[in-house]
Amino acid sequence: QRPPPPFGSGKPGGEGTGGEGTGGEGTGRNGTERGGRGAVSARRWAPAPLQVGCRGLPPTGPPHRSAPRTQALPLSPPLQKSHVPPLPQRGEEAESAKFLLLTLLSLACIAGVLAASGVVYCLRHRAHHRLKEKLSALGADAGSDATAAYQELCRQRMAVKTSDRPEPLHASRINSVSSQFSDGPIPSPSARSSTSSWCEEPVQSNMDISTGHMILSYMEDHLKNKNRLEKEWEALCAYQAEPNATTVAQQEENMQKNRSRAVVPYDHSRICLKAENSHDNSDYINASPIMDHDPRNPAFIATQGPLPATVADFWQMVWENGCVVIVMLTPLTESGVKQCYHYWPDEGSNLYHIYEVNLVSEHIWCEDFLVRSFYLKNLQTNETRTVTQFHFLSWNDQRVPASTRSLLDFRRKVNKCYRGRSCPVVVHCSDGAGRSGTYILIDMVLNKMAKGAKEIDIAATLEHLRDQRPGMVQTKEQFEFALTAVAEEVNAILKALPQ
Repeated sequence: QRPPPPFGSGKPGGEGTGGEGTGGEGTGRNGTERGGRGAVSARRWAPAPLQVGCRGLPPTGPPHRSAPRTQALPLSPPLQKSHVPPLPQRGEEAESAKFLLLTLLSLACIAGVLAASGVVYCLRHRAHHRLKEKLSALGADAGSDATAAYQELCRQRMAVKTSDRPEPLHASRINSVSSQFSDGPIPSPSARSSTSSWCEEPVQSNMDISTGHMILSYMEDHLKNKNRLEKEWEALCAYQAEPNATTVAQQEENMQKNRSRAVVPYDHSRICLKAENSHDNSDYINASPIMDHDPRNPAFIATQGPLPATVADFWQMVWENGCVVIVMLTPLTESGVKQCYHYWPDEGSNLYHIYEVNLVSEHIWCEDFLVRSFYLKNLQTNETRTVTQFHFLSWNDQRVPASTRSLLDFRRKVNKCYRGRSCPVVVHCSDGAGRSGTYILIDMVLNKMAKGAKEIDIAATLEHLRDQRPGMVQTKEQFEFALTAVAEEVNAILKALPQ
């Protein structure tokens, strides 16, 4: 029987039996130790007990005692087994590199798209914010009252939208009727509604995006360059229409029919009544036809608010010109001063010469305007006609409305009722020039844009209006308001267009 190998004689660089080895890890029954490379720890040999039994049973016999460590003796480096993993094949390396490259390219593309989207969004948001600031600069003079009024209007609008049954603003015994916007049966006369039903009309236009941005750029130039706007207004004030004779309006019998001596119709551009149907056998009324693109058919009739002596002339003008829409831009009384005579009945019917006017409905759309519907009957011919009056309440003389939004929505309501008709729209305030001229200027410019006009010159359009009636748009503030309203509507149209 051979004696057991000396303790610590494990294979260097591999697995060995015993205690401590050098050049690798030695694993034995009596312990596991790491040895240094090229040296063996000398130990006193102690015989190991003979182990008999199954694998896993504890050894028998007394444990051996290990000798103290001594100086390691140098040995030649042992041969080690190679554990180098097999190199991957070239095909696998190419596939891995290709996959990694595609992944990096995909991530780069996604990052580029996100970055570009962020830049575009920031630029558009910044441009929109800058335009909004410039547009609001024109209305800054109105003060905080305008902002408060507009916020209150928005709150009322949201309250109406969220309620199933809007509460009446005033107690009324008459049901809500708005026959001019429905195809249902016509209600009985004197039906009045006092229910608020604010609802914005959708913005509709045939204007393309390039034209819209060009017009916005034109408006921005006016908003930036205050000196140019001032010079433009000074030139408009110095403008003189030719011809400008007002001989008929200055006749003695007609002077009492004029509310203001400064605003009277030109001889070449005035509405002539049929004298045989007039209550005083006169053909004069302080009203002017306003032509747009067709000189044969006026788009508007600008007139003063009727006086007590001219109410019959007013309804005669409406009848003879086939008008079905009246736009009223003034309250009846302003700071104790009469601005317009109450030329319609509060209920039932009133007779004005040969014209009988019946109130069909009165509907409050919001706190800024309401809509009335009338039966107009010619007692000589027994013919009847329905006339709709749109009454804007919050526009004082020589001033501008608190916001362009309410007037623009008012205009959309008017155009919805008027759509498809060829008769002129009657527009009046107190003198038929300041507020009436501003409304007509806004509507005429926006109508040109809706028909696809590529060039818009608001100053030239105003001169065209003043060729037909003096004093149209009376203050610089009203001219600036017209610019702002046009820019706001163009901005709304661009938002509604498919991008």
